[in-house]
Amino acid sequence: MIEVQISDERSFLSEKNRKLLIDLVQTTARFLQLKEGEVSLVMVDNEEIRKLNRLYRSKDQPTDVLSFPMHDGPLNGEEYVVLGDVVISVPKAREQAEAYGHSFERELGFLLVHGLLHLAGFTHDEKEEEKRMFALQEEILQAHGLTR
Repeated sequence: MIEVQISDERSFLSEKNRKLLIDLVQTTARFLQLKEGEVSLVMVDNEEIRKLNRLYRSKDQPTDVLSFPMHDGPLNGEEYVVLGDVVISVPKAREQAEAYGHSFERELGFLLVHGLLHLAGFTHDEKEEEKRMFALQEEILQAHGLTR
């Protein structure tokens, strides 16, 4: 099982949303064949994620999700994995859910899985990598019942 720490100082998430995130981490871990480990999820506003985006990516604008892995490259079957941190802008997730015409839960789940896959070493720098990552992302969301 993956231990999940959620930091939500502004109380953006309902208890139902928190449970969704925890369950979705476990679903993603099964797809990635991770048995034990830990991950930190940090819920922030647009201003906070903008600061992080500027500091770590030199992009002075809010984004939806940032991932900070605790290891280099893909996971290689380690017994216990400290994945790292996934930072999600909850207001940006709400904006995007409305813009895309699906539920907040679907968008929150999408951002979480996207961030987790980055922590596991997936990238979308090249077209083939992007196709592989997005296909797995969609498969995980479908398995968890988070459809568009």
